[in-house]
Amino acid sequence: MKKIIYFFVLSFWAISLSAQDKMYTTYDELMRDGGDVVTTLNKSKRSKNQIYLSPGADYEIYSKGNKALTKYLKKRCYAVRLNDTIYVNCKQLKYKKYRFGNWYAQAEIIGGNVYFQAQPLGQIATSTLVPKEGSKLGGAVGDAINASGLDAKVYYVINPSTGLADFVGKEMMSKLLSSNPVLLEEFSNENSERADVIGKYLQQLR
Repeated sequence: MKKIIYFFVLSFWAISLSAQDKMYTTYDELMRDGGDVVTTLNKSKRSKNQIYLSPGADYEIYSKGNKALTKYLKKRCYAVRLNDTIYVNCKQLKYKKYRFGNWYAQAEIIGGNVYFQAQPLGQIATSTLVPKEGSKLGGAVGDAINASGLDAKVYYVINPSTGLADFVGKEMMSKLLSSNPVLLEEFSNENSERADVIGKYLQQLR
C-alpha cells in the first residue's frame, strides 16, 4: 500500500513540475529550457479592436498584482512557457527593418527552431487575405480592421545567428520538405503562404 501511495505522490510531483510556468531571458535559455519557474503569470488574448488601436501580437502576458514583474514581461522578457505552450515577446523581434510591435505571439519549437505566428509585414502583407471575422465588427473600426487584415497570420522562424525573424514562405518551406518528395509535391500545389497552410506542413517536421 505504501508503494502505491509513494507512486502516486511521485506521479503528481512529476505532473506538477511539467506544468510549471517559466520565463526565459534569452533565445539560448529558451532552447535549453532554462529560465525561471514562476507561478503568478496570466495570459489574455487581445481583441481585434485592441490590436487595431494598439498594433502588435495577439497575447498579453502579465502578473496580477505585481507591477514590477508585469513591466519586466513587457520590456525585457524574451519568452514564456504557460501550460506547455510557448509565447515569444514580439518587442524583442524584427523582420528585416520591420518591428512586430509589443505583446506576445504563440510559438513552437520544431526541428530545433522556434517558429511563431504573426501578422505579415512589408512585402508579405500584400498577400494578406481579408479577415474572416472583421465584418462582424460594425462601424468605422470594423471597416478599418477589414481593410488591414488583422486576422491574417503567417509563420516566421527566429534566426539564432542574427536574432531576427525570417519569413517561412514557399521558398523556405520547400527547402524544409526537400527530403520528403511526397510532402514536397503536395506542398507545391498549395497557393497560399498563410499560417494555416504552412503550419500543416511544419507539423510534419516534428
